[in-house]
Amino acid sequence: MKAIRLNSVLSATLLAVFMPAMTACSGKSGTPEPPPQKVATATAKVQSVEDTFQAPGILYPIHQASLTPKITAPVERFLVNRGSKVHRGELLAVLENQDLKAAVISARGSWDQARANYEAALSSTLPEEIQAAQAALTDAKSTLDQDQKLYDSETNLFKEGAIARRQVEAAGVALTAAKNAWRTAHTRLVNLQKSGAAQQQQAAKGQLESARGQYLNAEAQLAYTELRSPIDGVVTDRAVYPGDIAPAGTPLLTIMDISKVILRLHIQQSHAALMHLGDPATLQVPGIKEGIPAKVSIISPALDPNSTTVEIWLEADNPHRVLAPGASVNASILVRKIPKALVVPESAVLVGENAEALVMVVGSDDVAHSRPVVTGVRSGDLVQILSGLQPGDQVIVAGAFGLPDGAKVTPAPAAGGAGSEAQE
Repeated sequence: MKAIRLNSVLSATLLAVFMPAMTACSGKSGTPEPPPQKVATATAKVQSVEDTFQAPGILYPIHQASLTPKITAPVERFLVNRGSKVHRGELLAVLENQDLKAAVISARGSWDQARANYEAALSSTLPEEIQAAQAALTDAKSTLDQDQKLYDSETNLFKEGAIARRQVEAAGVALTAAKNAWRTAHTRLVNLQKSGAAQQQQAAKGQLESARGQYLNAEAQLAYTELRSPIDGVVTDRAVYPGDIAPAGTPLLTIMDISKVILRLHIQQSHAALMHLGDPATLQVPGIKEGIPAKVSIISPALDPNSTTVEIWLEADNPHRVLAPGASVNASILVRKIPKALVVPESAVLVGENAEALVMVVGSDDVAHSRPVVTGVRSGDLVQILSGLQPGDQVIVAGAFGLPDGAKVTPAPAAGGAGSEAQE
């Protein structure tokens, strides 16, 4: 009985000792509170940022020319190879042209002959008709002179009363007829001289122009056998070998001017509206550590009907030919500078359930609160905050994923001082 009573007393004593401790650990709800979560924070600060647009594109030469023969002929010889530097007007290839040289000589002879015929036509007349007209004019003039003398004589005699008036009138009628005959003969001679010579000269001139055209055509055909570079550049392609047939209309040589290169981009109209000619840009080329400076050279005034985008050209100097046409590069275009922008690290911006932008802000009581924000431009690893934050707010940049609103946290500066080294 004493042993049983002793055990009961011992149990009651132990229960009295451990009950307060168990109550203190369980709290009111009976569940242990989780420890504060460790998070990394950064400070929202005001600094100057750059609004840049980034996009990939393909490089093109500043100028390119494909030499295409206009006639079909075998290639006699090439004067350049791939990689050869050429200058504007330099002879690059020659097609076989012996038959065309002969055609030029023949056409030149025909032209010379036609020119001689034309010069002869300028000084020639129509002998038979013109001589007859000249004789008729001479006879008419002689008759006119005789009738004029007769009329003058009859007029004097009539004044003296030696003859009747009707004799004077008869002499006047004869004089008028002689004048009309002379005018007719004179007009016919003039017309013959003009029309006859003009017809001969026109015919000779037509033959001369035809011969000249044939000669120029033959010279042009001969010139087509010599292919010359229209630009300064480098030979990048040579389609055939000497002796092969070069078909008309098929590119034979390709020349590129790669002293400068062009990057063509297709961007949205809203982005293109912010850009201006001359805006600076940077090209990031695989294999080249440093960026290549460029500038906006063309902004298309019209949209692409297929993609409804605007084509932008970036131009970059390429003096050492490190930029190869056809290469795929990334471009970064400086659109504008914002001198006083409130920014936070990009890792601080979260996406809510409704796709809205959120940040977790840590108050002075070390409690995290979710706060909606409106974002602006992105510059590197920084994001501009247009509304929702104030300078000096502490935002969580690591550890915010899944963190409920109102959670207790243990904040610590982000590794490397992210967000704390921003320039004012």
